Amino acid sequence: MNRKINIVVFWSAIFLFTACATYYQKTIAFQQDFSRGDLNSAKSFLEKNEKAAEKKDRLLYFFDRGVVEHMLGNYQESNQYFEEAYKFSQDFRKSLMNDFTSYIANPMTKPYQGEDFEVVLLHFYKALNYIYLYEYDAALVECRRINIRLNEINDRYEDKKNRYKSDAFAHLLMGLIYEAKREYNDAFIAYRNAYNTYEELYSEHFNMNAPLQLKKDLLRMAVINGFSTEVDFYERRFDLKYDKAWESEEGSLVFFWLNGLGPVKSEVSLNFAGSKNQGGVFTFADEQNGFSVPVVASDYNSKGDLGDVKAVRMAIPKFKSRYPIFNEANILLNSQKYELQKVEDINEIAIATLQDRTLRELASSVGRLAVKQATELAVREKNEDLGALVSVVNAATEKADTRNWQTLPHSIYYQKVPLDTGLNELKLIPKAPKGASDTLNFKIQSDGIGVQFFNYHSLESGPPMEVNR
Repeated sequence: MNRKINIVVFWSAIFLFTACATYYQKTIAFQQDFSRGDLNSAKSFLEKNEKAAEKKDRLLYFFDRGVVEHMLGNYQESNQYFEEAYKFSQDFRKSLMNDFTSYIANPMTKPYQGEDFEVVLLHFYKALNYIYLYEYDAALVECRRINIRLNEINDRYEDKKNRYKSDAFAHLLMGLIYEAKREYNDAFIAYRNAYNTYEELYSEHFNMNAPLQLKKDLLRMAVINGFSTEVDFYERRFDLKYDKAWESEEGSLVFFWLNGLGPVKSEVSLNFAGSKNQGGVFTFADEQNGFSVPVVASDYNSKGDLGDVKAVRMAIPKFKSRYPIFNEANILLNSQKYELQKVEDINEIAIATLQDRTLRELASSVGRLAVKQATELAVREKNEDLGALVSVVNAATEKADTRNWQTLPHSIYYQKVPLDTGLNELKLIPKAPKGASDTLNFKIQSDGIGVQFFNYHSLESGPPMEVNR
């Protein structure tokens, strides 16, 4: 009997060792192809692994395939994969409500459901795809879905909501689309909503204020609509006088610059010391990280005694940032320089959203682990070998889920550029903090009427680094 247990312990230990690799490490071949801009190789890798679309990482497969197809200009195909991601995330969340296995299994063995911000941002890519297909109404639907889904998600969390409650960029993008459709009243409303979200939410939680170009567009839409009261209000609010030169008689280009790569998940351990209080309540505290969690024994159906548990170790996911090589960029056209302005910091949103989720789940996670450890202690008292097996199994199942959508950009910038009729030769000049720069050339044909859209993703980023906050 002991020999059989020892064999199980040995193989369980092997499983534990191999399970320590993060999702980033397990998919490094694809990540390397993608990060160096070898999109055809990245697509080939995904095509060779199409069975992943039926397995536990299927949501990430749909995300990555959608991004790669988008960057290759295959907008219809891209939206097909993002629609699959949307349907899966909706179905999965409905089936997760009473998922008991989430309390006892290694989360890496279960289908990945996506962080809240991830299942929201897929609609950004769908909106872009529809824009390039000239299906503006469909693009507007995707923009609306962003904030609708944020409302749905946060409604589930009662008083422990995400800081990411509304998306300013979604409102801004709606304004740009409405303007392209010449629906100027709706454009004004969307720009105003974007400005309010930057000032009331993003400035506090994501260290971002409304970009100057948005302020100009909001003023311009107020003038076009004849809203004199609003023009006066925003001129004073922005300390900015309306300039008729903002009204280009030619066409214009909305240029989106997707900069760098989003964060990747790693694992960090919290160590809680336990102490018994009155009335069957136990307190587990991690003094180093400033966490104190009360656990009510009656909330858990366990034969183990929580009073025997002196310490609990909990593994949680934590983002490591991949900081972009470039931190600013300009567009050069006809000797005129246009500064690209940040409209979305996905890195900051990702970190804040994961922190918010961790705080929501902390009490239940610590209670679950305390029960597992109490059970292990009870088993050890009766059979040391069997207790050792329970210990290994507990360690193998207590791993953080290090999966995440790793083809997202670190941040998004934009600028509106007036175009001449005919061929326009633009230069995108991204710059690094120490002065190094690059130059990329683009040719944009304009008929001198309306708004065009274009985006470019600079993939250059540093290695994953710890975020101290």
